[in-house]
Amino acid sequence: MHTHPSSTLHPRRATLLILAWLSLISLACNLGASAPEPPTLVPRLTATPQPTLGFSGQPQNPAAVAPANVNTPIVTTDLEVASLVRQVETDRLMAHVQAMQNFYTRHVNSTQTDPKRGIGAARRYLEDYFRQLQQLSSGRLYTFTQEFDLNYGGMATKQYNVVAVVQGYEPGAGTVVVGAHYDSIGTPMESGTAYAPGAHDNGSGIAAVLELARILSQRQHRASIMLVLFSAEEVGRRGSIAFVDYLIKQNIDVIGMVNIDGVGNENDRRGNVIANELRVFSDGPNDTSSSRHMARVAEFISFTHGLEMKLTVQDAIDRENRYGDHFSFSEKGIPAIRFIAANEEKANADPTDTIEFVEPRYLQRATQSILVVVAAMADGPRPPRNLSLRRGDGGARTLVWEQVADATSYIVALRLPGSLRYDQQIEWTGGNTITWDGFANYAAIAVAAKGTNGIVGPLSAEYRVPR
Repeated sequence: MHTHPSSTLHPRRATLLILAWLSLISLACNLGASAPEPPTLVPRLTATPQPTLGFSGQPQNPAAVAPANVNTPIVTTDLEVASLVRQVETDRLMAHVQAMQNFYTRHVNSTQTDPKRGIGAARRYLEDYFRQLQQLSSGRLYTFTQEFDLNYGGMATKQYNVVAVVQGYEPGAGTVVVGAHYDSIGTPMESGTAYAPGAHDNGSGIAAVLELARILSQRQHRASIMLVLFSAEEVGRRGSIAFVDYLIKQNIDVIGMVNIDGVGNENDRRGNVIANELRVFSDGPNDTSSSRHMARVAEFISFTHGLEMKLTVQDAIDRENRYGDHFSFSEKGIPAIRFIAANEEKANADPTDTIEFVEPRYLQRATQSILVVVAAMADGPRPPRNLSLRRGDGGARTLVWEQVADATSYIVALRLPGSLRYDQQIEWTGGNTITWDGFANYAAIAVAAKGTNGIVGPLSAEYRVPR
């Protein structure tokens, strides 16, 4: 196979030796480049995607750019993304997990007046934290609490979702919703007084959202980011159902919803360890669901930015006979995904779900990965639109899409039939058309734009390759 000099072909997923060699090359390149000056003291997110299957210029021979059948990134060292993820502090995360556990229970029927125990004390902790961020945000973040009625176990209560919004600067860019539930449940499940520490489920998710709020509120983003802490997830996700109704009534354009629920441990109940994976659940079907597409977008962003934690897209909306707050969004046609640890050590309502079973490093890396996914969705260029394939001579087809104003290059993502993720990707600097005879090998194509600041935005809607 001959390769045009202006084209470089890279399959995804390489051996450790190749990755190490490429990392050294990338580091040498970065040392020779002048670093962009950030506009504020907060590091800018200017991720440089790995140039997988990358080439520049129109190939003379379309067959020369045919992807291989494996998945291997060329790892680049992006100093600004590294700076972003370094802001995630393990001590802060674990302090929030400990605080959630210290309330003894966060059951919806627990006390709302005790200053140190119960769901009322937990809510006030979250409200106070968001108010502190609001005071430090120079007007970028504002917070409010949504009240809703609940009747559970024969007890009528008022419940509260706690919300923080980082307002975006670009009109029409939409809103990314990031959520986690703060209620917990014990045994018996209707008891508001049983011990329900809920460190992993879902103190870990709460800690991640609070840390994301702290970091993301330090500067403004293209799209708005809404961070929501839900009550009453454990009793039928009544809090997220109420919040989705609010979003619809307010006519808020939601790009997608990220549910963080159970991201604190790497062990299962038999002592097996998976330390570098995070599962991503979403509603199907695989080829047509906007939620499944969002799950693939999350994996694409994570891979393209070379994150340490591997995201694995699951072929299900959740584990069997389980649910989460992302259901409430998917049911209303809003794309939604759930992040959860690859292993589960504690059962739901387990009184031993305490902080000593939460791995700080795993929680940190999970939070870092989710942070970059959310930031790229909010800060990246908007997805290209109106993809189409035009037939040419000799079996070649030309992929065309609308140009994105602030794009410096594009990432073309290619998905094989039945695949849960994008199997190949091309970084393309030759404008908004690319001619190749290999498109017919794939079931679907999507395109993302890389902005002038280096951020790769979310992928376009999939274009289904005609047969």
